[in-house]
Amino acid sequence: MATDAVDIDIEDTRIGKYRVLRKLGEGATSEVFLCRDDFHDREVAIKRVRAAALDAVDGPVYARFFAAEAALVGRLQHPNVVQIFDAVADSAAPYVVMEYVPGTTLRSFCRPDHLLPLELIVEMGFKCAMALGYVFRQGLIHRDVKPANILAVTSDGSASGLVTDIKVTDFGSVLNLASETTQVYRVGSLAYMSPEQLDGQPLDCRTDIYSLGAVLYHLIAGRPPFEAESQAVMMNQIYNALPQPLTGLRAGVDEAVNQVIQRALTKSPADRYPHWDAFAQALSDLVAQRKVPRGHIQGVLDSERFNLLRALDFFSGFGDVELWEVVHRAKWQRFPFGHSLYRRGEEGRTFHIIAQGSVEVFRSGKRVALLGAGTSVGEMAYLAPSPELRRHSTDVLVAEPATTISFTPETLQQLSASCRHMFDEAFIRVLVRRLHAAHEALAHPRRIL
Repeated sequence: MATDAVDIDIEDTRIGKYRVLRKLGEGATSEVFLCRDDFHDREVAIKRVRAAALDAVDGPVYARFFAAEAALVGRLQHPNVVQIFDAVADSAAPYVVMEYVPGTTLRSFCRPDHLLPLELIVEMGFKCAMALGYVFRQGLIHRDVKPANILAVTSDGSASGLVTDIKVTDFGSVLNLASETTQVYRVGSLAYMSPEQLDGQPLDCRTDIYSLGAVLYHLIAGRPPFEAESQAVMMNQIYNALPQPLTGLRAGVDEAVNQVIQRALTKSPADRYPHWDAFAQALSDLVAQRKVPRGHIQGVLDSERFNLLRALDFFSGFGDVELWEVVHRAKWQRFPFGHSLYRRGEEGRTFHIIAQGSVEVFRSGKRVALLGAGTSVGEMAYLAPSPELRRHSTDVLVAEPATTISFTPETLQQLSASCRHMFDEAFIRVLVRRLHAAHEALAHPRRIL
């Protein structure tokens, strides 16, 4: 969790077993501290409920908010979701221990004088949609998606740094669809709440889709979809008014961008995107179809890499979380026609998965294979148990300008155990196919030729 730092004297030196480093911020019901977890050798963010919030009137409500987050300890494992490490039901001031994220919240980028580039907003929207889709698959609806609950990871940990990633946080209002306990309804932030959430109707993922649409609208326009001086007037707008077209609120906004956001903000859930994958795909298509300018980000965006991986046969067994690991950990390279990936006799320490283009495999000057997108090359030498067997027996040349994803033993070890297991399964599938092809070549040489 990250918030803007606040210079306040700290009365406590410890919260439970955690050593307090400084106060990060405070709200009406809680305060957030940066602390040191000496046992795990890491910094954490601790959100502690104020004692005053636990009075006889509001105490039961805030206790349920605490319990909602406490129930998620260790459960949410996604690169764009803040992890919840621990929860302590202290009678005086219960607290939740979370991942600390250096940066700020998206609230910092909602001002008209501090807006983010359009392509970065769409990219962040894609990551949020994928993260909230993951959350929904765990049987959860966030119910309080707003700029203050989306953390922007920045290059230098400050609000002025380059935004490099995002993380969804604050699950105190989460609706657990599998829970048998009584839920607290009509929670959330009014400016980003869907009509059905205001009504207290049964909710599904489309209410969070509406809220994320409202967040993206605010980030693009520098103002929320609806503004009013009173809650009653704003509620009437949410029920009955249409948001102004984004094309008239910011220069450079393509009509396609406006249509994607406006669909997420439709009054009826039936008219919105039916599920998170559909919303994420619509946002990704804006990037792929160049409907947002690329002046600020010239490289390949994470969303493009993610969708490219998801389309490749090699990664067919990978889940979204593992695909994000590959996006961030792999070495992405482009090679021109004729480039030599491997030479016969060289020792192999890398393997390549071809994302785009193709390579030719030559043995003793004769072409024996043409490998295209979704196939791997170099894994036999990479997996070999001895230095002698790690030497390549063929020449591998780029036949068509290629983009590859490569790993070394060191970078592969940086992946989670589940991701490495999926690589093992993918390698087994590759080996089985190649053994089958070799068997067919021996049994039916004329047909193969």
